[in-house]
Amino acid sequence: MDILTLFITVPIITIFILVFTKDLKQSRLVAMVGMLIQFAMSINLVIAYFKERKINEEIMVFMKDVVWFEHFNIHYTIGVDGISVAMLVLSSIVVLAGVFISWKMEDLPKEFFISLIVLATGVFGFFIAIDLFVMFVFFEIAVIPMYLLIGIWGSGPKEYSAMKLTIMLMGASALLLVGILGIYFNSNADGGALTYNILEIAKVNIPIEAQKLFFPITFIGFAVLGALFPFHTWSPDGHASAPTAVSMLHAGVLMKLGGYGVFRVAMYLLPEGALLWSNFFIVLAVIGVFYGALAAVKQTDLKYINAYSSVSHLGMVLFALLMLNKTSWNGAILQSLSHGFMTALFFALIGMIYGRTNTRDVRKLGGLLKVIPFISVMYVIAGLASLGLPGFSGFMAEMQIFVGAFQHPDMFHRIATIITVSAIVVTAVYVLRVVGLMLMGPVKNSEFENLPKATWYERTGVILLLVPIVFMGVTPIWLSDMIRESLQPFIERML
Repeated sequence: MDILTLFITVPIITIFILVFTKDLKQSRLVAMVGMLIQFAMSINLVIAYFKERKINEEIMVFMKDVVWFEHFNIHYTIGVDGISVAMLVLSSIVVLAGVFISWKMEDLPKEFFISLIVLATGVFGFFIAIDLFVMFVFFEIAVIPMYLLIGIWGSGPKEYSAMKLTIMLMGASALLLVGILGIYFNSNADGGALTYNILEIAKVNIPIEAQKLFFPITFIGFAVLGALFPFHTWSPDGHASAPTAVSMLHAGVLMKLGGYGVFRVAMYLLPEGALLWSNFFIVLAVIGVFYGALAAVKQTDLKYINAYSSVSHLGMVLFALLMLNKTSWNGAILQSLSHGFMTALFFALIGMIYGRTNTRDVRKLGGLLKVIPFISVMYVIAGLASLGLPGFSGFMAEMQIFVGAFQHPDMFHRIATIITVSAIVVTAVYVLRVVGLMLMGPVKNSEFENLPKATWYERTGVILLLVPIVFMGVTPIWLSDMIRESLQPFIERML
């Protein structure tokens, strides 16, 4: 079996074994072993990728093509470049950390871990798919379990949040399907056969009128999952009601499908459409960046603060992609990775705090640094990474985004860049405000004076997420070079 198909096979086998588990102990053990294997495979893939690139000049490697539905020319076509490999590593780490954070999930644990790993299976399949139809199938597999995970295991108005999320994402899926079919039926513009293969479509000159029509449809279809303003409203409610591990996967992994799909499909296959529509969507992205940061300042619930922070950071990813600039593209991919690790860490820590205090209201918390020092210090580190402090993953990503964006000589792009940069100041405000209110000063509530310290499994999940944040910040060059190399086909086609 090829190395990439294992990324789908291992989760499926794990799910099958989970069906026969009888209690929490068995369920979490099976989930942990399965996702540990997945994590080990992602590290092995990185090593194999670098080895393959030394002997293979092709950007897309480990290709496999099997006919699935010959009548419509649908193939199980998979392959990865440096961007895909990085996304697979991100996904494997966040999913594994989510299993550790859910170690004490006593409410239907078997069903919970099955749903969680079904979501992960869709994510892994999406990142390796090269056939648009197969990619869409995995997209749906990743999105559908969110309804169950929030509706069954969530808290607060969970039914409302689950329904709102599902309706919004299903609406986006409908748009995405129209966009994909539009691309498919124009994939023979140069006289060839109709195809869903991304690499084959990229060789075709799709008519300008078709690109102008289907680019915004495809872009919005993906970008809704990337929290594009004003289609972002499902995300904060979903985060607030979701259990901890689901919030981690929701923001850390699932929302990355949006930016990845925008870049890999909408912009790569419809470059003229991207050029025509980019300024319009830049305006929406800039609004999203600033609005998300300002909304985070006004929140008092820790989950809502991080949820609106995600809207802001992911708006920055879309902003960078729409700048149609090599440097900003590189920053966009790095920002996606940085945000994935960082926001998953935030939600993990918020879940730990809530589990000990039974509140997420920062006004009711205070002095936690004295009581739960490990969790508090990790929260400060996550906050510093969020505001782009040098030495952490966010700094290099944001620097490349802004440097690339400001290379545009026209006033529109430069003003948009200045507004987006100013959102960093607002980010510092809400991060430092939460740190001051929640962690510093005296303990506000006497009931919080003897809170349980972080357990081994909680520490393991946190460290899994912390290591790449620091590693990307201290030694970003290897990852940046890997991404830059994979951008070459996009540059040749779009710039």
